[in-house]
Amino acid sequence: MRRFSRWSPQLLGLLRIVAGLLFLAHGVVKLLGFPPGAEPGVQPLASLFGVGAVIELVTGGLVALGLFTRPAALIASGQMAVAYWMFHAPSSPYPVVNGGEPAILFCFIFLYLVAAGPGAFSADKR
Repeated sequence: MRRFSRWSPQLLGLLRIVAGLLFLAHGVVKLLGFPPGAEPGVQPLASLFGVGAVIELVTGGLVALGLFTRPAALIASGQMAVAYWMFHAPSSPYPVVNGGEPAILFCFIFLYLVAAGPGAFSADKR
């Protein structure tokens, strides 16, 4: 199994890119309503969802590019922790019931990126 460890920087970079793009996509849905029919759709900019959308768009893009990865990931992780406790946890203590699994996963993936750094394929490394 040790032979796989040589791929750690590349796999970390791939995790960063995928997580960043998925996070960015959540912001695009809330700001631009794309793709059509995706929930929750366009949100008012001067609302919690609108502010969250801006954070998702900016930090998701930065994380995907690997630019200012650690501070962007820290902000994104914090946003997901707040989102979980404000919007998911009140309806049920069980993430599988309250729909909070994505928020938890994003929170801890971004927290890991804060500690681990951007990995391969990042603008921070150039």
